[in-house]
Amino acid sequence: MKRIYYVFALLFFSLNLLGQAKKPELMVVPSLPWCNEKGYVFERTTELGSETLPDYKRALAQDKDLMNVISKIGILMADKGFPLKDLSASIKNMEMINARNAMTLSKNSGAVLTETALDILKRTAKCDIILEVDWSVNVLGPKKSVTYNLRGIDAYTNMQIAGAQGTGQPSFSAEIPVLVEEAILINMDNFTSQLQGHFDNLFENGREVSIDINVFDTGAGVDLETEYGENELIDVIEEWLEKHCVKGRFLKTEGSENFAMFNQVRIPMVNENGKAIDTEDFVKELRKMLRKPPYNLTCKVIPHGLGRCQLIIGDKSLLSRKSG
Repeated sequence: MKRIYYVFALLFFSLNLLGQAKKPELMVVPSLPWCNEKGYVFERTTELGSETLPDYKRALAQDKDLMNVISKIGILMADKGFPLKDLSASIKNMEMINARNAMTLSKNSGAVLTETALDILKRTAKCDIILEVDWSVNVLGPKKSVTYNLRGIDAYTNMQIAGAQGTGQPSFSAEIPVLVEEAILINMDNFTSQLQGHFDNLFENGREVSIDINVFDTGAGVDLETEYGENELIDVIEEWLEKHCVKGRFLKTEGSENFAMFNQVRIPMVNENGKAIDTEDFVKELRKMLRKPPYNLTCKVIPHGLGRCQLIIGDKSLLSRKSG
């Protein structure tokens, strides 16, 4: 009798866990084409030339339909059990963090100049998936309908992992946000299934990120070919990655004695304590190892968005002078 009780208890516990599968955190943003069409963009000049970037803050402040559409999509996703990060609140947090760290970033790394507004926003909000939405209004006599496009973008790789598009039923009186909501509802189940499938795959195979390793000449004669016992420094780093990446998966794409580039680095979603981690957290663990004997190396970790991180090996004071 006790054995039967334990079997049912175990079955109930397992079903309960399945019903509480972790959901990805989402954030809804307007697409760049939509922002460009509405004039909610700004130009930024970089070493590679000028680029057009979305001005989310102005779009939220000036476009009432956008706020309502984001709210409608948020309600739809919440009904499916997906937690959302608020775009407006994330922008405010981003501005406060940037204001506090602006001097440090520009002095030590110049990282603020290498990230787009969306990169910084994603790093601040730390969401898993970005939902990009745009829509257009079709006028059919006295009726209106909405054609929409909704894309799920992995916040770390910028790759599309889900999509839905279509045109809703014409209406005499419905407002734009309601028309968007009704149009999206038709494909909602398939769309959310794609999102969850991608997230489940990340837990099984790890999150895909990129890591850059750079060595500054500090006069100490240390580079990636410096030998520690039978291994060069680059071998030490690769052995650490093989041990800590999910299923030991990573790809070294380029390298020399002064730099190495690793792509398709599969990092775990959570650490040993069950806490969610990102690329910066993962690379900081590598830094901890390199700071200890026999290496005793001074290292600096510089995030570039959520999915890319740079580990610079070298003296911090020299780093500041070189990058400032």
